[in-house]
Amino acid sequence: MLNVHEKEEIEAEARHYPDRRAVSIEALKVIQKHRGWVSDESLRDLAAYLGMSVEDLDAVATFYNLIFRRPVGRHVIFLCTSVSCWIMGCDGVQAEIKSLLGVGLGETTADGRFTLLPIPCLGTCDHAPALLVDGDLHRDIAPGGVGKILEKYP
Repeated sequence: MLNVHEKEEIEAEARHYPDRRAVSIEALKVIQKHRGWVSDESLRDLAAYLGMSVEDLDAVATFYNLIFRRPVGRHVIFLCTSVSCWIMGCDGVQAEIKSLLGVGLGETTADGRFTLLPIPCLGTCDHAPALLVDGDLHRDIAPGGVGKILEKYP
């Protein structure tokens, strides 16, 4: 069931759209903000609330790479894997994360603190390699610099 706060936030967003289905991405973000991810149950409840089929809403959720359809850590690290970041050493950044946290792409640390996910581009190619952690963009990551970045996220 959607709670009253989720419904209020969804309705506030829905006022900006002529069709309730058009608020689907924003509504998914609301669910994720409150619950950390979008479960199958949440997806079904939201689809019914918006007057959409579960399949149509799931297509939106799985297309949009910032909607999590399975549990993630308290902090989500997006590692840019674009050509620019690859040329500038994102493989080294990934290896450093693996060394520090013991996780590879798509994995969550045992303590639930971090999830590491690839992202095709962060739009900062002139400052590669780059990471996005909880919405904070980290650019020009030097070898050995990942630990200092991750310290900011308890």
